[in-house]
Amino acid sequence: MPEKPSIIKGGSFTDQRGIMRFVNDFRFNDIKRFYFIKHPDTEVVRAWQGHQFEKKYFYPISGSFIVAWVKIDDFNNPSRDLIPEYHILSASASEIVTVPVGYANGLKALEPDSEILIFSDMNLEDSLNEKIRFPADWWMDWSRF
Repeated sequence: MPEKPSIIKGGSFTDQRGIMRFVNDFRFNDIKRFYFIKHPDTEVVRAWQGHQFEKKYFYPISGSFIVAWVKIDDFNNPSRDLIPEYHILSASASEIVTVPVGYANGLKALEPDSEILIFSDMNLEDSLNEKIRFPADWWMDWSRF
C-alpha cells in the first residue's frame, strides 16, 4: 500500500537554561542528505517539485511555513484538477511533515526570514535526475496565505 503524507509530532521543554525542541519519533534510517532554505520574505513560493522516487521531510528552524503536497496522477501529464493538502509548520510547534514518493510539494514562508530544514532519502544527483517541476499556480492559490 502506498505511503501517505504524515505529520510527526514533537514537543519542547523550557527551563532556566533555555528551550529544547525535539521530534523523538523521527527516524533517520533512510536519510541521505539535508539542506536548509531561508525565505527573506513571504512572497516567494517554491512550488511544485514532483518526485516519483524521492521522499522528503520538512522541519521548521525559525518562523513558519505552509508546506503543501499533491498526489500526482500522471507525471508526464498531470491533471489540473488534483486537490492539494497542506499543513502549517511553525518553529514553535516542533513537527515534521513527511511527503512520500509520488507527490509534488511546495512551500511558502508565512513570516519574514523563516528557515526550514529538509531531509531527503536520495543523494543530490539522483534527486535532480528524477525531479519534475510544475508551475507554482497549479493546484493551489498561494496568495491565500
